[in-house]
Amino acid sequence: MNIFMRRLAPEMGQDQTKQQIEKGLRLYQSNQTDKALHVWTKVLEKTSDPGGKFRVLGCLITAHSEMGKYKDMLKYALDQIDTAREMEDPDYLTEGYLNLARSNEKLCDFQKTVSYCKTCLNMQGTTVSLQLNGQVCLSMGNAFLGLSVFQKALESYEKALRYAHNNDDKMLECRVCCSLGNIYVQLKDYEKALFFPCKAAELVNDYGKGWSLKYRAMSQYHMSVAYRKLERLPDAMECCEESMKIALQHGDRPLQALCLLNFADIHRCRHDVDKAFPRYESALAIMTEIGNRLGQAHVYLGVAKCWLLQKELDKALDSLQRAQELADGMGNKLCTLKVHCLSEGIYRSQGKQEQLREQVVKFLQCVEELELYCGMCGESIGDRDQKLQALPCSHIFHLKCLQTNGTKGCPKCFKSSMKPGFV
Repeated sequence: MNIFMRRLAPEMGQDQTKQQIEKGLRLYQSNQTDKALHVWTKVLEKTSDPGGKFRVLGCLITAHSEMGKYKDMLKYALDQIDTAREMEDPDYLTEGYLNLARSNEKLCDFQKTVSYCKTCLNMQGTTVSLQLNGQVCLSMGNAFLGLSVFQKALESYEKALRYAHNNDDKMLECRVCCSLGNIYVQLKDYEKALFFPCKAAELVNDYGKGWSLKYRAMSQYHMSVAYRKLERLPDAMECCEESMKIALQHGDRPLQALCLLNFADIHRCRHDVDKAFPRYESALAIMTEIGNRLGQAHVYLGVAKCWLLQKELDKALDSLQRAQELADGMGNKLCTLKVHCLSEGIYRSQGKQEQLREQVVKFLQCVEELELYCGMCGESIGDRDQKLQALPCSHIFHLKCLQTNGTKGCPKCFKSSMKPGFV
């Protein structure tokens, strides 16, 4: 249709816009994604209703997020902000900034995500936008976790959980539980890493009859990762297969990639590198296509460990170099720490003293920056499977230290509040 003809085409009013958005949602829910996208794109072209335009952009953002088309998701989020500004509505603007934060979170631009989340929380909207605060805190927690700032991540997740409980929002609670599982995988408290996604799976069973199947898939995936870390590999495989089945049915590319990475890790744990390598390759292809840089870094770490199993040290170092480039680009300190730890082992076995010293210094620097040590015993956290406990301030300690010593408050908070000259 040429521009002249398009101008003559009738514009779509409020009621028709609403009907077409609903039609698209029905198609989307019945897995007819392409048809839904077609309907919504037409609405976007023709509608004269700014509220309708905002809502249809929200539908397009969700769909592109689930397909892993994060750059398109970002483009629609920017359009949504412009629409909200035209309407001069703080509630719409808050939602727009939340979608902008989420888009950047998916693209692993974690600093931007934190910044947009803070903008959301500072907006003076009505109770409608306050309902979104729980989702804002979840996205902020995920971004802090992406930057390996564990205390702030936990703090954000705790706030998100409070919002979920206050608003009786079981879907949000389910998503927060999955993220809490993820943080405890990274901190190596594998009991908690399993507890939280199991809690998410319970919520799906009890309340999720009308929910999207992605919630079930998400909880099964996080359970699978925890089972793998606990070396319960048959359970890990079973949960991952369940998650992958749903991801394939729904065309959920991001989750397919995560499942492939986890399958590869399970095979690596069984020392079956012939099965691990092709799965790493498939995971990497999807993650590169969608822009999941954190996932790519984890693939390269897994591949490096496979090369180590085969005593191919130079190939392992090459993979570690790639992982480090990605980690540095995102600011993910934990990934950088793992690279230095593995590189240190390789240079030690090769007797390369100069490179070894360099890696040791960098490793210790990372540990210091991450503050991964118990504020009571001073020993490290996250270097082996141990039971941890977070206090209400979100500082993390060994559970045994808290039980042995007891505490009338947080020792870390007490230390940082003591001013020089008053000690």
